[in-house]
Amino acid sequence: QEQLVQSGGGQAQAGDSMRLSCAVSGRISVAWFRQAPGKEREFVAAIRWYRNNSIYADSVKGRFTISRDNAKNTLELQMNSLRPEDTAVYYCAASRSLNLSRPTATSSYSSWGQGTQVTVSS
Repeated sequence: QEQLVQSGGGQAQAGDSMRLSCAVSGRISVAWFRQAPGKEREFVAAIRWYRNNSIYADSVKGRFTISRDNAKNTLELQMNSLRPEDTAVYYCAASRSLNLSRPTATSSYSSWGQGTQVTVSS
């Protein structure tokens, strides 16, 4: 399983913004997941590389934006209005498949980033 390379993350105050990036060269379907201590990994957002359609978890809709930089072959997650409940390890995920039947499921993705900690304090 090939590992993707992530960057970004760190500590923030509630209301702050933060940006995560992930190198996803050659991937078609890409996504972000997160895992809080003691909880299962959960879906955050997904996008198709060659199409501008994206989906979001209800908990981040309107605050987070997933995007791709075609020139740099990177996937990004812009996180605004951060909340303490956004604290988690964030993972990028990627697949070479175009049509994922379950884009919100971890099992749909074959490549994962190393994870990056995002900590939001109140």
